[in-house]
Amino acid sequence: MRIAQMQTRVYQYKEQNLTELEKNLEKISGQGVDLVCLGEMFCCPYETPNFPVYGEPEGGEIWQRLSESARRYGIYLSAGSVPETTEDGKVYNTAYVFDRQGKQIGKHRKVHLFDIDVKGGQRFKESDTLTAGDWCTVFDTEFGKIGLCICFDFRFPELARLMVLEGAKLILIPAAFNLTTGPAHWEVMFRGRAVDNQCFVAGTSPARDMEASYHAWGHTLLVSPWGDVIEEMDEQEGIIINDIDLEETERIRNQLPLLSARRRDLYQLIKL
Repeated sequence: MRIAQMQTRVYQYKEQNLTELEKNLEKISGQGVDLVCLGEMFCCPYETPNFPVYGEPEGGEIWQRLSESARRYGIYLSAGSVPETTEDGKVYNTAYVFDRQGKQIGKHRKVHLFDIDVKGGQRFKESDTLTAGDWCTVFDTEFGKIGLCICFDFRFPELARLMVLEGAKLILIPAAFNLTTGPAHWEVMFRGRAVDNQCFVAGTSPARDMEASYHAWGHTLLVSPWGDVIEEMDEQEGIIINDIDLEETERIRNQLPLLSARRRDLYQLIKL
């Protein structure tokens, strides 16, 4: 499969972000891309007060524009994440996935909210306005099963392993690490999860904007099941496109039987 990861600037206005997305999709049309991935909160400046203001229900204007873009360009679209509002007044950090016909085939609500206070670094509390999701997300494609989670979720190895046990050969992670956690943990975490689970991982970040209040690390990357970085960006806007073979996961799992050699008589990971 051919995967494109778009590291884009997040503008103040939703419409501008959607317009830029459509320009980027047009730019790569004709290149045989199967799957397009966007960053966390790709159309909403990453500030907790913004999430209720920018939020829309599933099926709203943003959802419809994303669905139509997937259909128009005949791609799978992992549309980063957006603020989702519900009738009972809750707001979620939600990732939608659409198939080539524009049908929604996946949806993940961020399970682990980013509530941190790093000494000498960033303080951020998503739970001020967001509600946590409560499910593990894996969806089907013509290439095989793909897992999906959002940023802070990927720090919890149990969730990644659950996705792999449900058949995921590739895990998509829209994420927005900051300038404290990014240089410390970004690459090592993605490589570690890929090695532990013997799967591809694709982390897609917004571009860094030093004029914004939240400064994303950027460095969108794609990692192989062997832990090799296939490609990694810097902090600037851009698009990377790579070809991957999801069957490589089976070859590596056969050579180094980490998953099959688990001692399930001693320990188990149970999905509740």
